[in-house]
Amino acid sequence: MTTGEGAVRLRAPAHTLDPRAVRWWRARWLLLTAAPVAVLAVLGAFLASARFWLLLPAAVLAVLGTACAFLVPLWWFRTHRWEVTDEAVYVRTGVLWQEWRIAPMSRIQTVDTVRGPLEQLYRLATVTVTTASAKGAVRIEGLDHELAAELAERLTRITQDIPGDAT
Repeated sequence: MTTGEGAVRLRAPAHTLDPRAVRWWRARWLLLTAAPVAVLAVLGAFLASARFWLLLPAAVLAVLGTACAFLVPLWWFRTHRWEVTDEAVYVRTGVLWQEWRIAPMSRIQTVDTVRGPLEQLYRLATVTVTTASAKGAVRIEGLDHELAAELAERLTRITQDIPGDAT
């Protein structure tokens, strides 16, 4: 960020994620909550002497996990942004600790599109932009799968036109 005449100001990237990302994140939260709750519940059912001490944390975890599954994804959706210009890929993530990542096109080495089983269910995809950076790849999660494919193709086309070896 510079100041003065012709200044470039850091601004929020223009695009939000696909609204289906909220449901995808909820499903992930619920699955991550269900596994330990199920283990505690099964153990509580079989171990009568420790039933209370197993079922109580199972119930607390179930309530907290369900509450997080409904609140946190909405919060994430409001804060996650992305944008691609001819010069760079911009991504802002995080809620409490916000992270802004800017990957100049000249530094992009690879562009990948990934669709896990839950992402496939919700017709979403993640675009991973690998750069010559010690910080690692820039990820744009929660994109419509068709938009992700178009974005990967666009990024590949733009980076092919930039001379150099992206290092």
